[in-house]
Amino acid sequence: MSLQQDREELRQILKTKSIKTGKFTLASGKESDLYVDCRVTTLDARGAVLVGRVLHALLREKEEQLGISIGSLGGLTMGADPITLAVSMSSSIERDTPPVQAFVVRKEAKEHGRGKRIEGNFIPTQPIVVVDDVITTGGSTLKAIEAIEEEGGKVVFALILVDRSEGGREAIEAKGYPVVAAFTRADLV
Repeated sequence: MSLQQDREELRQILKTKSIKTGKFTLASGKESDLYVDCRVTTLDARGAVLVGRVLHALLREKEEQLGISIGSLGGLTMGADPITLAVSMSSSIERDTPPVQAFVVRKEAKEHGRGKRIEGNFIPTQPIVVVDDVITTGGSTLKAIEAIEEEGGKVVFALILVDRSEGGREAIEAKGYPVVAAFTRADLV
């Protein structure tokens, strides 16, 4: 299948499984007529494969545009987790050398063991991509960036599955991080 076919199939799965209209209160406290639950798509067997392929292609495109080589990617648990793993797996399947590694950013540092906030294959010595499933205000993406940079990582851009087009992209880009989104509100509603 072509990338365009993968993207269209993923768009249809998102529209069917993840997009709800009505009246909703979001995590930010803001009211919205749109609810986006990407987890039912990113944790779907076919959805996960397509998320990996589509976002891996976007990652490589932006990486080439910036003239850099990404070492690892990750974001705030839980929304970013399945996306991060899907992109990392696609990187391996495509035989990227080396494949992009995956990590998870906890909401809070563990209070036991090594007290880590970032788990997995975090490579702070190479450029890092922050991942999120949905951006509304950009708050959770910026929280993940802060945690990554506190651990010595350098985030070069944000890779997002759905941009709700409600100011999140602008908030993230105002802090100096370009946003690459697979879909916007207009693509899905």
